Amino acid sequence: MAASDRVALGPLVGSIDQGTSSSRFLVFNAKTAELLSHHQVEIQQKFPKEGWVEQDPKEILKSVYECVERTCEKLQQLNIDITNIKAIGVSNQRETTVVWDKITGEPLYNAIVWLDLRTQSTVERLLKRIPGNNKSFFKFRTGLPLSTYFSAVKLRWLLDNVEEIRQAVDNGRAMFGTIDSWLIWCLTGGKNGGVHCTDVTNASRTMLFNIHSLDWDPELCQFFDIPMEILPKVRSSSEIYGLMKICPSLKSGALTGVPISGCLGDQSAALVGQMCFQDGQAKNTYGTGCFLLCNTGQKSVFSEHGLLTTIAYKLGRDKPVCYALEGSVAIAGAVVRWLRDNLGIVKTSQEIEKLAAEAGTSYGCYFVPAFSGLYAPYWEPSARGIICGLTQFTNKKHIAFAALEAVCFQTREILDAMNKDCGIPLSQLQVDGGMTNNKVLMQLQSDILCIPVVKPSMPETTALGAAMAAGAAEGVGIWSLNPGDLTAVTCERFEPQINPEESEYRYARWKKAVMKSMGWETSEAPSNGDTSIFCSLPLGFFIMSSMVMLIGAKYVSGNDK
Repeated sequence: MAASDRVALGPLVGSIDQGTSSSRFLVFNAKTAELLSHHQVEIQQKFPKEGWVEQDPKEILKSVYECVERTCEKLQQLNIDITNIKAIGVSNQRETTVVWDKITGEPLYNAIVWLDLRTQSTVERLLKRIPGNNKSFFKFRTGLPLSTYFSAVKLRWLLDNVEEIRQAVDNGRAMFGTIDSWLIWCLTGGKNGGVHCTDVTNASRTMLFNIHSLDWDPELCQFFDIPMEILPKVRSSSEIYGLMKICPSLKSGALTGVPISGCLGDQSAALVGQMCFQDGQAKNTYGTGCFLLCNTGQKSVFSEHGLLTTIAYKLGRDKPVCYALEGSVAIAGAVVRWLRDNLGIVKTSQEIEKLAAEAGTSYGCYFVPAFSGLYAPYWEPSARGIICGLTQFTNKKHIAFAALEAVCFQTREILDAMNKDCGIPLSQLQVDGGMTNNKVLMQLQSDILCIPVVKPSMPETTALGAAMAAGAAEGVGIWSLNPGDLTAVTCERFEPQINPEESEYRYARWKKAVMKSMGWETSEAPSNGDTSIFCSLPLGFFIMSSMVMLIGAKYVSGNDK
């Protein structure tokens, strides 16, 4: 399409896609879903201690402003009128935790990233005080196992260890949120009237949210000793939260007054962007981590094979909530970044594909990238990364191949679990995310799953999902989510090219390597003078909670018809 023809494109929707590795701003045509322009800025991750992962919330915000500004400049160069941007959606890394001062607008500590492991001792202390040391004690209320992964234990650590945050809470100045809350608050005015909110998909990843009542759970907040007044208001995934305000970083100011009207955690956004609106439809996103979600409709399904129950989306205040089963893998694209930044095997991420293609095999080398323990289906924080099966013949090409193969094996594990929980095996896997540009990886994935892998020609489905939610919001109404109105997506298809016996042999060897990765690490013993809140909780709390869990189990087992 020539630039001169693009002037009258009709309404446009912007999408902020704030991920673990980078921030992006993308602009879509609301009628055709065509991606018109985008800009990306890489985000620094900080590792102040082993197992700690942090980011600077102000750097994240600055990167978003830069992406918006650069994208608007690119649109103007294409002769596209940026005043046609009628709504903005937000997708974000989900469990990453921020606390800030609502008076000054300043973060009170670095954001603790979802991968961070510093809270393992808190989790272990808590488990000792739960009947039967049961990680799934809150499963029927939250859909989640007790893990370092989720926001509640990160927030508890901040309250226990950062004096400035404790004082801000005592003085009524503290605000908590995941990255979506931080961005929306800043973009809608910050300390000058910013909106403090989140959506149901992000709230469902905190362990403080009841996925049935769709609100913060007072008993869970009591359990973690989290003051409810610091929590954001929970909204649907598609409604007007507030209007963009002028920011000094945005020279054009063109988006001032544009409604921010879509908000989804990144994996839910990708599910929407892949148009998985029917029960049983699933997608796998390959980003920093790897996340397989299967839509279970308006019924919450609870896994018996290590998967999470999470909220898929709620596309409007008056629309029903839909749930999903999720398999979460901590390390996917992060293993490529590790090979680049830590080992220096490659200078760019793209070189991994070339090295792996030249090798064509791992030559018996297996890589378990359990840098942050193992997530689904094991939920084993003691695991650590290993590379095994090395010989004198092994070189960096084999390690590159093994790294890509590890991403595929991890996906195979969660797909097997999902097939068992759902009862109907997937006949193909829909995929998206930055790593899907790696054709070697996609072919490997099909070979290891023994089913076709289907990649949309426009892989930016996370940003697309947030844009769809924003454009469809009441009061905006420029993007129809009716199935008949959705644009057909062209796809690239990868078919299995090895026989199932070879796939099973390689998978069995991988499982053997996984077993060897476990039990490497234990958390440090609590320091003297441990003042954990869990010591002071009365036994009655656990008895009451156990009764609630039993009632919840009956409710969700299908007896609520």
